[in-house]
Amino acid sequence: MTSLAIEGACAFAWRNYLLLHSGISENDDKRSALYCYVANLRDTGEHDFDLLQVAAVAYLKKLDELHDDRRARLAADQILAECLESRRARLDT
Repeated sequence: MTSLAIEGACAFAWRNYLLLHSGISENDDKRSALYCYVANLRDTGEHDFDLLQVAAVAYLKKLDELHDDRRARLAADQILAECLESRRARLDT
């Protein structure tokens, strides 16, 4: 399941990214950076497929905005943390 979650989240985010950016090659360097980011999340214990998808999309968006992998990772991590907190708040009510 581990590689399926990573592959699925990356495929979802990448397909959507390509729909918005028609000039990007299927094999753009951002695709491998995306895979590394999502695989790292998965390795740190994030197992929720939906959250991996959110993080993948956020990472690509922030990578475009910030043009810096490290800052894009931090920004996407922050978005993921906000999603987790929102989910916990809904479960607590």
